[in-house]
Amino acid sequence: MADSLLFNPRTYDPAHFDPVTRRLLRATVDWFEERGKRRLIEDYRTRAWLADFLAFAAKEQLFATFLTPASAAGGHPGKRWDTARIAALNEILGFYGLDYWYAWQVTILGLGPVWQSGNAAARARAAELLSQGEVFAFGLSEKTHGADIYSTDMLLEPDGEGGFRATGSKYYIGNGNAAGLVSVFGRRTDVEGPEGYVFFAADSRHPAYHLVKNVVDSSKYVSEFRLEGYPVRAEDVLHTGRAAFDAALNTVNVGKFNLCTASIGICEHAMYEAVTHAHTRVLYGRPVTAFPHVRRELTDAYVRLVGMKAFSDRAVDYFRSAGPDDRRYLLFNPMTKMKVTTEGEKVVDLMWDVIAAKGFEKDTYFAQAAAEIRSLPKLEGTVHVNLALILKFMRNHLLDPVAYEPVPARPDAADDDFLFRQGPARGLGSIRFHDWRPAFDAYAHLPNVGRFREQADALCAFVATAAPDEEQSRDLDLLLAVGQLIALVVHGQLILEQAALRGLDEDVLDELFAVLVRDFSGYAVELHGKDSATAEQQRWALDAVRRPVVDAARSERVWQRVEALSGAYEMTP
Repeated sequence: MADSLLFNPRTYDPAHFDPVTRRLLRATVDWFEERGKRRLIEDYRTRAWLADFLAFAAKEQLFATFLTPASAAGGHPGKRWDTARIAALNEILGFYGLDYWYAWQVTILGLGPVWQSGNAAARARAAELLSQGEVFAFGLSEKTHGADIYSTDMLLEPDGEGGFRATGSKYYIGNGNAAGLVSVFGRRTDVEGPEGYVFFAADSRHPAYHLVKNVVDSSKYVSEFRLEGYPVRAEDVLHTGRAAFDAALNTVNVGKFNLCTASIGICEHAMYEAVTHAHTRVLYGRPVTAFPHVRRELTDAYVRLVGMKAFSDRAVDYFRSAGPDDRRYLLFNPMTKMKVTTEGEKVVDLMWDVIAAKGFEKDTYFAQAAAEIRSLPKLEGTVHVNLALILKFMRNHLLDPVAYEPVPARPDAADDDFLFRQGPARGLGSIRFHDWRPAFDAYAHLPNVGRFREQADALCAFVATAAPDEEQSRDLDLLLAVGQLIALVVHGQLILEQAALRGLDEDVLDELFAVLVRDFSGYAVELHGKDSATAEQQRWALDAVRRPVVDAARSERVWQRVEALSGAYEMTP
């Protein structure tokens, strides 16, 4: 029997979506399954460019349907920017290979500045390119400065005719080899300060666009390119001044959300392989899964994965319900990027400890999963950058809630147009949140939810009485340990909200919170050991350590769910 909590291509039926979305998601799954595992792995090993996948996507109008907002769709009934179905496709593409997801993800980033622009000609051009099956690229990072957009060396010199000549290079630019449109960030040579920023549209096929190389050894084409006197016409300009700066950050807000569901897809495919291998392998006369430590590792991996999915699904609702007066998504967004993707690393590591050498074999999906899962926490801002961002919301989220109308589940066929009018990328400290406690109150009868709630309440006391002082606030090493504790509370909150909406199995939920109690204790001990932790903070840290509530019968019931994954799915050869 298929596990209803995990994606399984054999049983996948996204019935909660509209007919157009259901058809395209199912068609994508069928394309990969018909292609088969041998071809999937061979293309990954040989670093083949994704021409056949992109041809399929063009034929089916997959990118055009999912990535054209209604305002640019010309009345097409199926086209819209719908975060729920975008998340579903992220999961599918991650399940079959991060290279496929990456071409899609970078197209999303490249479109961000265009859909935020008031340039009608550029928007129409982008919509037409999508309908032709083209991919897009996001020209922000540079070799010398990384994503430090304050220091861009892409220079635009006025040409005296209302346009510019752009010269400079970009680095780490996905799809830079094939993009029909590259959104490029630069600055004017004749205007100082932030008013000189410019976002403009470039074509990778133009003679003044020089592709240098793919900087990674992968099917992902993560390019270095250089513009030499590239002609930027007035109709190519997407944003100028501070609006260009805001477009860069707001595009990343949209794009980095996709990393969580890609990570989930990777973990799901790897889990089917790992559990099947472990359960069918016999050591010392019994299956590997008969050993208690193996059961614990696979169970922990399973419940962590369920938590990843629950958190991400709930975060979609806040993303889709956002508006000028509700920007809570700006906390849940770096959480999906930082917390969910690092959970993905833990899930794969737990399984890899079980299957050991099998995880290196060239005919497994797991071998590429083990490599690719590492990349997601490091894209669209490092874990540290996103933890530092989460810290900005600490006090308002934990200590100062305000009333909001409940946010419902949002699988509806709506256009998420606010994502392209987010406004100035500032004012994070003023964002307010609903009370996190009711989500925990609803499951207070579960022993480990109650145990974790004790730790969450203790964290509130820490923030109120022993939070880092002004000097400690310059010690990022200490702050990041605090950030991990805050992230755990937010993680638990949205998992519980999603559990209430979906009716998540309570055995699984309590087993998951046993893991989160251990995690909280671990981060508290880490805080205790920081060089600059005060005596009061050290005492708090040790006092916050808790032991999960052990229930052998509950753990056995959850293990039976894990055991049932053996043989539940294997990709078509």
